[in-house]
Amino acid sequence: MLTNKGKYGLKAMVHLAGLEQGALAQVADIAEANSISKKFLDHILTELRHAGLVYSKKGRGGGYALARPAHEIQVGKIVRVLDGPLAPLPCASVTAFRPCDDCRDLKTCAVRLIMIDARNAIANVLDNRTLAELWTLTNPPEHAAMYHI
Repeated sequence: MLTNKGKYGLKAMVHLAGLEQGALAQVADIAEANSISKKFLDHILTELRHAGLVYSKKGRGGGYALARPAHEIQVGKIVRVLDGPLAPLPCASVTAFRPCDDCRDLKTCAVRLIMIDARNAIANVLDNRTLAELWTLTNPPEHAAMYHI
């Protein structure tokens, strides 16, 4: 399940994708526009910066922007950075596999097998959609040329 951190991170990234090229957004403006706590958003943007998805500039005229064009950023990458593996159970994870303590046989565990299918379906959607596509869901495509899209 997507946490509030993941949801707010996606909202902030969509906000940044909508900036004109070369523009920076201040945390307070992103927070206000998306109904996010500024303190929580600071934490989220720090994680996204450490992952190389955004960059920041300090001082007067500073703020945040995308570290690369929105069409190069997969939605799945953002979610994994903020919320961790996509799998509903560790035994179904590709990146953080860990067998369950109560599992007798990984190959025949019905719960694990259905959770692998669920994980794969989620990954198929999130890893095949970019931040640019997410932005265009609510913005006219003809405006994309002005932005990071």
